[in-house]
Amino acid sequence: MSGIRIVGTGSFVPETVVTNDDFSRIVETSDEWITTRTGIKRRHISVEEPTWMMGARAAKAALESAGAAPEDIDLLIATTVTADTYTPSMACLIGGELGITAQSMDVNGACTGFIYALDVAQKYLSCGMKRVLIVSAERLSKFTNFKDRSTCVLFGDGAGACVVERAEKPFASYLRCDGTGAKLLYAASGATENPFAEKPVTMGEEFSYEPVGAIYMNGQEVYKFAVKAMPEAVEQAAKAYGIGLEDIDLIIPHQANIRILQTAAKALGLPMERFAINIEEYGNISSACIPLCLDELTRAGKLAAGQTLCLVGFGAGLTYGAVIFER
Repeated sequence: MSGIRIVGTGSFVPETVVTNDDFSRIVETSDEWITTRTGIKRRHISVEEPTWMMGARAAKAALESAGAAPEDIDLLIATTVTADTYTPSMACLIGGELGITAQSMDVNGACTGFIYALDVAQKYLSCGMKRVLIVSAERLSKFTNFKDRSTCVLFGDGAGACVVERAEKPFASYLRCDGTGAKLLYAASGATENPFAEKPVTMGEEFSYEPVGAIYMNGQEVYKFAVKAMPEAVEQAAKAYGIGLEDIDLIIPHQANIRILQTAAKALGLPMERFAINIEEYGNISSACIPLCLDELTRAGKLAAGQTLCLVGFGAGLTYGAVIFER
């Protein structure tokens, strides 16, 4: 099976930074409470950029990093849970901004979205495409309930992108979804009034969180899921790749909660030094976490050719998965 090679990365975060102390002025919380329980100190919040625009800026940086022109892209995959429009797709908006006319589509895998997109890219590249652009952009402040102290401190905004080419190297993935857990983490969509319906169509009591459109999370159950799903995904991807866990040089995980990462690392028998972590600065940016971290590592010169990388995500759906490839 042919593999992938990431030839360019890019990212974008809004200028506005919201600290834990800022949150302590709007809800009953503190810097100590947030830091010890989540590992988050700051997050970037968009006050003017729509989701697609953040994605376009990250994508432009990735193209420049790869030395690629818009016409060099054969497929544009965008991942988001916070698109600005039901239709057209965010991929179309980003492509229109950058002058990309290739096939474009959105993938909604929640926080696992970038992992799903990498796997899709690998499949297309193995069938003959030469270059795929993946853009993950999220504006979680769009559906954050800023009165809910248990969730509002977790999320941030931003985007990450990468240009991927085919490589004659190994590649392995392990992707899963447990839809029975959909009610544990969700944000309902709104709708226009329907003159032919006597009452609004609803999802049922299990999806009745107020205010409508805000994100709901059963923190305890999601935590239980994540600390099992993450090790499973890494172990199964490594098995498919044909290596032991000790052979993974670096794990770039979804940045949801430092305690989840610590618990997962212990379950895997790996030191925390083997994990790339930037949650302190950005918080949880859903599908944008991993590509943003990947771009930071690349631009800081912390990735070397020949390294075996494992990227792993988990989130609403409930989705989870990992990919392993050689840098």
